[in-house]
Amino acid sequence: MKKILDKLRSGKDISREELIYIYKNINDSDLEELMNMANKIRLENYGNKVFARGLVEISSFCTKDCKYCGINILNKDAKRFRLSLEDIIDSCKKGYRLGFRSFVLQGGEDPYFTDDMIIEIVKAIKSELENVAVTLSIGEKTYESYEAFYRAGVDRFLLRHETINKKLFEEIHETASYDNRINALYNLKEIGYAVGAGFMVGIPGQSYEDLADDILFLKKLNPEMVGLGPFLPHKETVYKSEEKGNLRETLISLALVRILIPDVLLPATTALSTLDKNGRKLGFDAGANVIMPNLSPKDNIEKYSLYNDKLNTGIESADNIQAIENSMEAMGYVISKERGDNIRRKICL
Repeated sequence: MKKILDKLRSGKDISREELIYIYKNINDSDLEELMNMANKIRLENYGNKVFARGLVEISSFCTKDCKYCGINILNKDAKRFRLSLEDIIDSCKKGYRLGFRSFVLQGGEDPYFTDDMIIEIVKAIKSELENVAVTLSIGEKTYESYEAFYRAGVDRFLLRHETINKKLFEEIHETASYDNRINALYNLKEIGYAVGAGFMVGIPGQSYEDLADDILFLKKLNPEMVGLGPFLPHKETVYKSEEKGNLRETLISLALVRILIPDVLLPATTALSTLDKNGRKLGFDAGANVIMPNLSPKDNIEKYSLYNDKLNTGIESADNIQAIENSMEAMGYVISKERGDNIRRKICL
């Protein structure tokens, strides 16, 4: 383990076998060392800033039947909603008044939101709010759609690959195409987006070998952002009785991503806080540097239920920005509501 950690520290390439060894054999002392290494790299690249993105959940409708997700099309008990253009713009304006300069529009794969509607929304945000970054997280689209969104002013696109194991991907996404998902990520990069990929830790049937392969895939893809967090079951899915993802393995994964992609923007997800009351702080200590407070209309926040017991009050709400800032300060971090571009882009305004 010491040899592998020294190798990571020196910036040398690490093998699949060495990554598997870490997951299988790391002890508490080694994990602390790994997290400290990741935290040092984060500080070297971004200081002690935690970038706050204003999250707007635009739709809980979805055509996909992903087995782990609470808004999948098969869940007849899901509470469905769609935000209007006015609702979305108002949510972003509220965030702008609170100081946010980066907004994430997230939703299920909902055909109601046509390309033209998405373009209209993005152009409205960009025209009414000065110097803001817009991120989309609305699933798989065609190359032409991604290109049109980019031309309209979208800066970033989040599309988690979930798992690089094709067989496991097809097990948890019965009607989705593995090849389409991976190709979409490379299409986004080719077009010019700041790209976000990522995976779940603790998917039923996942192995340490799978996690090692996810890390190596991300290193190869070299995205500007990585979203990863623990698998959490939802009571209305086929995985309702499955065991939750493991905090320890999630922290290992966060730290490894930070070490192997030093300039990555890496959220400490809501799922971490849901899994463990200290999860978010531990995520930051493992190299994370992004948080996404919710700007969505309050009546809709509970309806966007991806997994059980989602934390959606307190500092998860952007309305409580002072509480967020106080909480981060108590952890030793400073909230930044600026655009917060990846330093590769050389525009951290």
